[in-house]
Amino acid sequence: MNTFNTRQRLFARIILSVFHLLIITSSNYLVQLPVDIFGFHTTWGAFSFPFIFLATDLTVRIFGASMARRIILLAMLPALVISYIVSCVFYQGAWQGWDALQHINTVVGRIALASFMAYVLGQILDISVFDRLRRSAHWWLAPAASMLLGNISDTLAFFFIAFYHSSDLFMAQHWVEIALVDYSYKVFICLVFFLPAYGVLLNAILKRLPGKTRDHSLTLG
Repeated sequence: MNTFNTRQRLFARIILSVFHLLIITSSNYLVQLPVDIFGFHTTWGAFSFPFIFLATDLTVRIFGASMARRIILLAMLPALVISYIVSCVFYQGAWQGWDALQHINTVVGRIALASFMAYVLGQILDISVFDRLRRSAHWWLAPAASMLLGNISDTLAFFFIAFYHSSDLFMAQHWVEIALVDYSYKVFICLVFFLPAYGVLLNAILKRLPGKTRDHSLTLG
């Protein structure tokens, strides 16, 4: 475990919590925008949310699982409120004005609640799996396994809570298909783009940590 002073840990916690909120906010907007790729239904949110798993896995590797859990606790309630506000004023991807907040939108409420539950479940699973495997000699095993399992928990929880028997007829009819395609794209994006990015970023971070040598950082372990 790397040693950081209280100020460094507090700064990192704040920055990472804000990053989580930004990704959650943008994903709650983008998940309302369907897109067809090679004839399969998904949403643009599939391309933004995996950033959270990248940030969480790096946090567990550098700061430990306890720090990552504190970030979730800091981010989850603001994420619920922000998710509802953003989803209301940008309902179905179009600006609705601030007046949209004057009445309760049940579709948006379900999306916000689904986002909250999926975020917490997915991140807790991601942290648990990663923390168990992070001492493996293979640097890629922990992030790959945690991304795969965390994403399936997050994706299924989100789409079931948000769109099962929803008044949004399109999403109510296609949520299973969209969830499976969404998960497939997330896995593809994570393995092809985010797993290499994790290795590069971890290597760069370890080189700059106090007491870490260049040779140690290159092991990525």
